[in-house]
Amino acid sequence: MAEPSGAARDPEAVSRFVEHFAAQLVEAGLPRMPARVFGALLASDTGALTSAELGERLRISPAAVSGAVRYLAQQHMVSREREPGSRRERYRVHGDQWYEALTNREAVIRRWEDALREGVTSLGADSPAGRRLAETLAFFEFMEKEFRALMARWRAEREERFGRR
Repeated sequence: MAEPSGAARDPEAVSRFVEHFAAQLVEAGLPRMPARVFGALLASDTGALTSAELGERLRISPAAVSGAVRYLAQQHMVSREREPGSRRERYRVHGDQWYEALTNREAVIRRWEDALREGVTSLGADSPAGRRLAETLAFFEFMEKEFRALMARWRAEREERFGRR
């Protein structure tokens, strides 16, 4: 299914955006191929592309698309959906992908907190290492509390600016 055409675009300018944005994501720690696939999905008017469309736009193999999409799905940055009446999958990025990806990081932070608590107990709260771990634990607990409040403010801001979705 071809993507509907929005305003006339310079394909080279779109490609430059995708590669530039992907480079910023790579700089932040995302692997290169998932960053490129994510950028291509963001630059798509529909926010959804098939494996073949991604491969064509990025000039990459089906295996590269598959690996990138698997990574992005695990990070809650894209979702998979079946095309109606077809066995083909489309990969979709949603407007709230950043919210979802960050919110799912909370589980990781809670596991870190559990490990840090264990470390404080194991090392002794009064030892230099135990105090360092306790401070790190306090930082993550603070960030988790602040993050929940920040996300609540974002939901209100988003609704105000973009309406209920």
